[in-house]
Amino acid sequence: MKSSARSDRLDLARDLPTTTEDNDALRRARTVRPLDLDEYLRFLAQLPCCTPDELRERPGPRADLPFVID
Repeated sequence: MKSSARSDRLDLARDLPTTTEDNDALRRARTVRPLDLDEYLRFLAQLPCCTPDELRERPGPRADLPFVID
């Protein structure tokens, strides 16, 4: 479904300004080939591992009890 009516609520030129660097990065990203599963797993293996203590120190939501489905 298409609409020819222009929305005044969101003006990308005004509300989402981009720099030349942003545009260059988007052009480069467009030419990158998507990773297959093996390549993605190799990429993830390159990331540094966190210990459980490091993960606990990170801010974020905490729950007192685990989620239970009745």
